[in-house]
Amino acid sequence: MKCPYCNAQDTKVIDSRPADDNSSIRRRRQCEQCGKRFTTYEKLETMPLMIIKKDNSRETYDRSKMEKGIILSCHKRPVSSQKISELIDQIENQIFNMEEREVPASVVGELVMKKLKEVDEVAYVRFASVYREFKDVNAFMDELATFLKNK
Repeated sequence: MKCPYCNAQDTKVIDSRPADDNSSIRRRRQCEQCGKRFTTYEKLETMPLMIIKKDNSRETYDRSKMEKGIILSCHKRPVSSQKISELIDQIENQIFNMEEREVPASVVGELVMKKLKEVDEVAYVRFASVYREFKDVNAFMDELATFLKNK
């Protein structure tokens, strides 16, 4: 590892430990030449997850998009930010455990709705109304009827 201070090639590892998320390693290093210390992070390189949109276009998975939708659905509801974060982590784990390089957006949307239904019914209905693109009140009422029947 090259020293960021003097660009020397010889550095030694002083300490290694898992980073906060346990998916990377934090290493403290010291330059053999100038003696300065610095931190590096080592993370497994993976292929990015691609989401297949409704129009068959593809885009790289972006956690913040799912987070934004869930936060909007939970607005003014008794769902803590900690619970929202846990919910997103659970959904992400399910998606990544599929071990697919490309996942349809519909699969992600259904996972979000399933988890929201368990956490807050109003947030579920809010998310479903946007995700399912209800065209009128009757479509919305049909979804509510299905929800109440399965409850």
